This record gives sequence, structure tokens and C-alpha cells, in this order.
Amino acid sequence: MPRTLLIFVKAPRLGQVKRRLARDIGGSEAWRFYRRTTRRLILRLGRDPRWRCHLVVTPDSFDGRERFWPLPCPVIKQGRGNLGVRMRRAFETMAPGPAVLVGSDIPELTPSHIAKAFAALGRADAGFGPAEDGGYWLVGLSPRARRADPFADVAWSSSSALADTVANLPRSHSVAILDRLGDVDIGADHARWRMRCRQQAAI
Repeated sequence: MPRTLLIFVKAPRLGQVKRRLARDIGGSEAWRFYRRTTRRLILRLGRDPRWRCHLVVTPDSFDGRERFWPLPCPVIKQGRGNLGVRMRRAFETMAPGPAVLVGSDIPELTPSHIAKAFAALGRADAGFGPAEDGGYWLVGLSPRARRADPFADVAWSSSSALADTVANLPRSHSVAILDRLGDVDIGADHARWRMRCRQQAAI
């Protein structure tokens, strides 16, 4: 079965992305961070032949065309509803087979992480990449798990988002927990990310 990678993205419009981060570092700097990291993420992940990539975009009026972004992936719309409704819709839109969904604000995400997620779906029904705040930066579903509804009644943007999602899966489903990565939502996250970048550049 084909492997599908879904990348959730927002139109990179000033004042409309990374609003929590913008409160700490300023709107222009948050916008530049989002635009830059999303471009790099699409380039890293979108051209890998091991999976088929789709950009899942919001708002629906945005066609994914952005002069700062490459477009190696087809574009589909997120549609209306809360995050869980939109994630479920994205999975339902894809062809049968294992599928992995990630956000666009994880600057350290690499093709190796995606490959590990698909490998985990060969052993488990679902896989999650936990975030430091109790949410998750990746969710992968096998064909069997895609028939469930793991995204119903989840307290999004809370410390229980991962636990809520796992609890929604049938008890007969197995779950793989993958690497923990940090997303960049607030100024402290951004400062830690910049420090890691400087440390890596010094090696």
C-alpha cells in the first residue's frame, strides 16, 4: 500500500501565524520564523520518494502557492471545524494505506523521523510523536486505525491532548510512541531552538 505524508500548514500571512510566539518575540519575527521553517520542512520532506506528500492548507481560500515556498506536494484544503475534525477529514481524503500527519512548526523534524513513524506502523496500529507540552507533533495511523475516530473530544492545546487521542482508540489497537521533539509555540521555545542552532553550528 502507498505511504502518505500529510503536512498541515497555514497560509504564511503576517499576523495570522504563530500568534502565541508573536506575543513574545514580535509579529514580524514570528512570521519570518514560520515562513523559513515551513519552507525548509517542505523541502526536506516533500521530495522524499519513500512516501507521497500532501500539503493540507488553511484557510481554504489559500491555494498553497507562496513565492517563499516550493511546491513539491499536491495541495488539499483543511476545511471547516476544529483541529480534530480537520485532521480526521485529511486522513479520510487519502488513499488506503498507512498515513502520517505532522505540523509545520517543528524545525528539527527530518525524513528519518518520518521513516521511523512508517516503520512503527508496520508493527502498531497508531504512532505518536510526543511533544514536550503534552500534545504531539506527529500522528500516524494504520489502515485499521484510520477506521476509528481518535480525534473526537480531544482537549486541543492542552497537556492532555496526546492522552485523550490515545484513549479514543479501541483497546485492541496497539500504539507506538516515537521520539520526543519540541515545537516552537512561545518565546522560550524559540530561544531554546536558537541555542541548539548555535551549538550545532559550532560543532
